Amino acid sequence: MTFLARLTGVTLATVMSAGLAAAQDPTFFRIGTGSAGGTYFPIGGTIANGISSPPGSRPCDEGGQCGVPGLIAIAQSTTASVFNNTAVQNGELEAGMAAADVTRSMYLGEGTFDGKPHEKLRIVANLFPEDLHLVLPEGQSIESLADLEGKRVGIAQAGSGTQVAVLQMLEAWGITRDNIDEAELNNSQSAERLADGQLDAYFYAAGWPVSAMVQLATTKGMELHSFSDEDLAKINEIIPAYIPSKIPADVYEGIDYEVKTPAVSALLVVSSDLSEELVYGITKALWNDNTRNLLDNGHAKGKQITPDTALDGISALGVPLHPGAEKFYKEAGLLE
Repeated sequence: MTFLARLTGVTLATVMSAGLAAAQDPTFFRIGTGSAGGTYFPIGGTIANGISSPPGSRPCDEGGQCGVPGLIAIAQSTTASVFNNTAVQNGELEAGMAAADVTRSMYLGEGTFDGKPHEKLRIVANLFPEDLHLVLPEGQSIESLADLEGKRVGIAQAGSGTQVAVLQMLEAWGITRDNIDEAELNNSQSAERLADGQLDAYFYAAGWPVSAMVQLATTKGMELHSFSDEDLAKINEIIPAYIPSKIPADVYEGIDYEVKTPAVSALLVVSSDLSEELVYGITKALWNDNTRNLLDNGHAKGKQITPDTALDGISALGVPLHPGAEKFYKEAGLLE
């Protein structure tokens, strides 16, 4: 099977010009995203489209694509944060979308990744907040995470940032793999299992609205757990990158109440092996008017991806910006 045939849900746009990229830069620029039923995948596809520009296409000012001349950008469906960062570190992906907490831990080699630093990780931009969805069957509720003991719980797929964070949270309420019947599933699989009565709850962190949950809400129905202020403070103490957030009422059919929940930033991460010139061009293309239009007219979370929030929380995260991205932000007056 060829490389392209193996890609799941590919967004393909162009070929890299010899003029912009150094010889060692890739012809294909692969962006790891997440499952097709989540938020990373559609947002990653939009970014791939925006930063690409096919060889021989019309110039940007004549209605052509406005990305990096000659770049083929590919949005590849993966198991999300942990997989993406590992693949970027190993040179199997040029870029990936990943949660801030997982990226910090992996870069520094802390926590779950103790002794295994991923020193090649570099940040291009903070993208959008990922709200933790704790999904329950319609008409069901819990008081706290402790009530999940003995339940059938989807803890997200292995290789996802959601699973890493959720296991940390659950442990603080005395819940481990030993006292729940855990299921390692992606968002679409979890929604199907919940609808079929095979799960009592499942977790998924993503920018709302999440397509698989939209479908679940409009067919079988669902509930979302709203965390207490005290529980949100406890989670923030355990995982500082998860901050209190809210999912507005009516984002999902039947959820006519505001949901208090923790959220973590989603980042666009690249390898330090990529040239400054290439990443500068990608960062510039990410924030041009053409990509702005694509983001505003794609997934709802695209509107929250702006240059004004691109550096939010980055300085405190402990993971460096790529020099190419840093150069662009300085030129744009966004970084001193």
